Amino acid sequence: MQIILLERIAALGNLGDVVTVKNGYARNYLIPQGKAKRATEANLKEFEARRAEWEAKQAAVLADAQARHAKLDGQTVTVAQKAGVDGRLFGSVTNADIAEAIRATGVEVAKANVRLPDGPFKAVGEYEVEVALHSDAVAVITVAVVAAAE
Repeated sequence: MQIILLERIAALGNLGDVVTVKNGYARNYLIPQGKAKRATEANLKEFEARRAEWEAKQAAVLADAQARHAKLDGQTVTVAQKAGVDGRLFGSVTNADIAEAIRATGVEVAKANVRLPDGPFKAVGEYEVEVALHSDAVAVITVAVVAAAE
């Protein structure tokens, strides 16, 4: 399916690019999320008429992400979980737990922005984590997982 991108998407392209993607990806994710429109003649004309508006909107989103990146990059966030004497956790520390700890510091982050390539943390320790605020603003933070006081 041919679509027009309404924002920069890392693996596909930039704002205004006409790309071909699988039908399900377009129908179930890109179009409902407002990230793309079908590439019809009418939509192409409408996009060109509103291009400046879309570019301004994306510039504002990027500026917000860069401001949050400046506050967050290099910070250390502490997450307390119940742990055994050997340092293994009862349960795990997930991206939702990390996002909640980041929000407690005053920076707004969705759990989908926290990248855990090796899965949830299951032991006490310090871990480097990427927080993708925007495709152009990825902050690296340190997550300190500590044993919770009983």
